[in-house]
Amino acid sequence: QVVLVESGGGLVQAGGSLRLSCVASVSLFRINIMGWYRQAPGKQRELVASITGGGSTNYADSVKGRFTISRDNGKRTVYLQMNSLKPDDTAVYYCNVVQNSGKDSWGQGTQVTVSS
Repeated sequence: QVVLVESGGGLVQAGGSLRLSCVASVSLFRINIMGWYRQAPGKQRELVASITGGGSTNYADSVKGRFTISRDNGKRTVYLQMNSLKPDDTAVYYCNVVQNSGKDSWGQGTQVTVSS
């Protein structure tokens, strides 16, 4: 079981920026895919962005050009830089990792609130 600790959420005005961080309890070399998901009230959890061990990235259409996912293997951390935030980005953001073994783990979530 990989333990994930998220941070960086908060309240920001529309047009502002936040950077989320997710620190893993194991070396990232044991992890295949790292991703950020979000869940707004009354909605299903959705993929926001993901990054593979080789650095390939994938983004939801709604965040392309505004959000950037990156990983620092030395710090065992994956980041989500969020720019030009919109009220529709308001949600609980969750970090997710899929290990090379196929097992996946979730963080506890961090709240992002964007005011208009």
